[in-house]
Amino acid sequence: MPLIIPQDIPAFGVLQNENIFVMSSRRAQRQDIRPIEIAIFNLMPTKIQTESQLLRLLANSPLQVKITFITTQTYASKNTPKTHLERFYETFDRLKNRYFDGMIITGAPIETMAFEEVAYWDEFKEILDFAQTHVNSTLYICWGAMAGLYYHYGIQKYSLENKAFGVFSHTKCADVLFTGCDDEIAIPHSRHTGVDEVAILRCEKLRILCQSDAVGAGIIKSCDNKKIFIIGHLEYDKDTLKNEYERDKAKGLAIQKPKNYFDTTGNIRANWKAGASLIFSNWLNHYVYQITPYNITSLSIQSQHSPGNDHSP
Repeated sequence: MPLIIPQDIPAFGVLQNENIFVMSSRRAQRQDIRPIEIAIFNLMPTKIQTESQLLRLLANSPLQVKITFITTQTYASKNTPKTHLERFYETFDRLKNRYFDGMIITGAPIETMAFEEVAYWDEFKEILDFAQTHVNSTLYICWGAMAGLYYHYGIQKYSLENKAFGVFSHTKCADVLFTGCDDEIAIPHSRHTGVDEVAILRCEKLRILCQSDAVGAGIIKSCDNKKIFIIGHLEYDKDTLKNEYERDKAKGLAIQKPKNYFDTTGNIRANWKAGASLIFSNWLNHYVYQITPYNITSLSIQSQHSPGNDHSP
């Protein structure tokens, strides 16, 4: 089954050219199927690029998946045309009464700021509370993962002495999220902060699913299966780290080449793509589709009886 997105969003043409099955919203309305409803709270400055990256991973599924993009209402993006946001995005005030099978919350280039200093922090918290009662499973990425761990469980972040930058191998534990994956999970990282893993291990409501000796925890899951936190960027394109490196170098910033990324001839080793595709597919097919109740409006009732849903700071 295809992804359901507006036909005139830039990602539609990008994915269609890659032979990824996408369907326009108009055509999908003619099919007598209830699609899986996925909301994407896109906080990245490169929103249009991030759209294609995430949709490419969500397309690897037999399910019909309808996408709703969410943008901040209290903060105006400086890097994405206003016309694009007005045409393809919704603000939270228009979604408060809707229910979603799954939600993705992206990273944002604000990791060195205290969470409470972020311009849209209050709105972010409101959306996280909404996800507790109106979303079956939420996937948090990079800064979004750190912010979610902090808000829900009081897990602190800390500044790294050296930026975690490159592609790093992670040892996985047994979980349906890794069905079909190799023993080692490669994950791109690009961050100046880390999370308090000692506090995560002490938290009975959380479980580390994969870990790297070099950069620490890669993926963390709540024990109620409603939240998955990816500390890195499985969605990255082949050349994303290269572009980040060249951008920072051009600005005169102190930046080292991404580790484990270029081979001896200078070519990129994109060794995380297959694993990323499987992980997103497994999340969508198991944690979202198989666990979601037929009547998704019952999620609010379930959440009242589910342990581990209260935040701790």
